[in-house]
Amino acid sequence: MSSASLAVAVRPHPDPVRIAALSAAIALNLTALLILTRPLAPQAMDLIHRVTTVPEITFIKPLPPVKPPPPIDLKPLPRAPVVVPVHVQPQPTVTPPIVTPSTEGTQPMPQAVPPSATPSDANTAEPVEATLAYRSSPLQFPTLALRQHMQGTVLLRVLVDESGVPLQVEIEHGSGYTVLDRSAREQVLAHWRFQPAMVNGHAVRAWAKVPVNFVLNNL
Repeated sequence: MSSASLAVAVRPHPDPVRIAALSAAIALNLTALLILTRPLAPQAMDLIHRVTTVPEITFIKPLPPVKPPPPIDLKPLPRAPVVVPVHVQPQPTVTPPIVTPSTEGTQPMPQAVPPSATPSDANTAEPVEATLAYRSSPLQFPTLALRQHMQGTVLLRVLVDESGVPLQVEIEHGSGYTVLDRSAREQVLAHWRFQPAMVNGHAVRAWAKVPVNFVLNNL
């Protein structure tokens, strides 16, 4: 055996800096692993459950087809006859007047002259006041009074001669309408006739109060 020495393998000493770096890396990995393995918060778990839950899908059956309505048979409407309106001009309705006879003149004439008077005295005496009966008393409504619906009573004082003819007519009380008052005076003077007043069996002149009534129906 040679005297030469055997070569011995020399192990290097560990580096403290390298050991510290590896230790720090291992510690960091362990910390991260611990953080990841901690239980999740309830809010995070609920959110994960909502995201992972799949809603149930329900298929709706289609409705059966609707039958179309039957066809409608439209018939033309009958035409109504055309009526041509006829315009009739209304005629004014004139209500016939009512002539109301006076109650005056139906009583016997009073004796205005003393019984001793002679016929000649009766003819020359002043006219007496008497109540005379009518022989004829026609009365017509004035046209203006009909149109304006005038009505009323006119009281006249009439002088009648021995034959019953009016000689003079005075208006004692008017009706309120000049048209009626004038018409009553003119008609009595022109057309009315009376029974003459009698004194001792003889006709004499006399004054008599004569009412003339102008009355319309349905007013």
